[in-house]
Amino acid sequence: MPAQSDRSTHESVYDARNSDIKIYVDGELVHRDDAKVSVYDSGFMLGDGVWEGLRLHRGRISFLTEHLDRLFEAAKFLDIAIGMTKAQIAEAVKSVLDANGMTDDAHIRLMVTRGRKKKPFQDPRLSEFGPTIVIIAEHSQPWAGVWERGIRLHTVPHHRGLPLTQDPKLNSHSKLNCIIALNHALRAGADEALMLDPHGFVCTTNACNFFIVRGGEVWTSTGDYCMNGITRKKVIELCNANSIRIFQKNFSLVDAYGAQEAFLTGTFGGPSPVSEIDGRVIGDGRPGPTLLRLRELYDDLVRRDAGLLSGD
Repeated sequence: MPAQSDRSTHESVYDARNSDIKIYVDGELVHRDDAKVSVYDSGFMLGDGVWEGLRLHRGRISFLTEHLDRLFEAAKFLDIAIGMTKAQIAEAVKSVLDANGMTDDAHIRLMVTRGRKKKPFQDPRLSEFGPTIVIIAEHSQPWAGVWERGIRLHTVPHHRGLPLTQDPKLNSHSKLNCIIALNHALRAGADEALMLDPHGFVCTTNACNFFIVRGGEVWTSTGDYCMNGITRKKVIELCNANSIRIFQKNFSLVDAYGAQEAFLTGTFGGPSPVSEIDGRVIGDGRPGPTLLRLRELYDDLVRRDAGLLSGD
């Protein structure tokens, strides 16, 4: 077996404080060692739930309103009654941050499942006890080495599916397709899996949205088969607002291999450089001028427009 990559796209700087954090479980704040859900929980048993990843920056959560809108939209699609308003969810997140003394560089995992079931079967009517809501906040600063080495991608045979199977826009707990894709990439010695759409066009990675730069233009997929990433949306808006030509279009691996730059977007790391695709060096293997400009614009946007913890 080829050597696996020793770095992930979510690699963070070690922080000993995370061994003593408090976690929100259904309205209670408990030590991480005591944070538990039932083996009958629909999220554990079936992957029946939705989640959001949030970033805390200087006392504010970036784009909080949009994250909560996406969470509630997904829950509505799945017929999961969250049982709390968006403002109440925001206050619950704030309570976790306050309990852990977090004011900056924290990553929050907000999870909602259909809840505990009375029998171990898939029928959603068996979840009679209300939703399970868990909020994990960790001190988490992205590993700076990503910008020195870049992220290495490997194209996998596992593609992003059609909406009529499982809509890839749905941020659900069921991530098996993406995990299988990542396993394939790790066995090839890469950091993350590059996934194609059902027609063979370049789509996304198993965890992040994907962009290339060709001839001074930024290209990303049509968005039909990828996660509706909030960071992806912000990068597209930044391009349009700053006279950077951007296209949402179909393109192939030929276009990706020949790109001058490639990068990923995600809530955890923001825009981040791709150095290789399938062993082929992209550009000179280092962050290019377009990405560097977009990263500066994105960091400024986070500083200016992060959503208040009140949910306003």
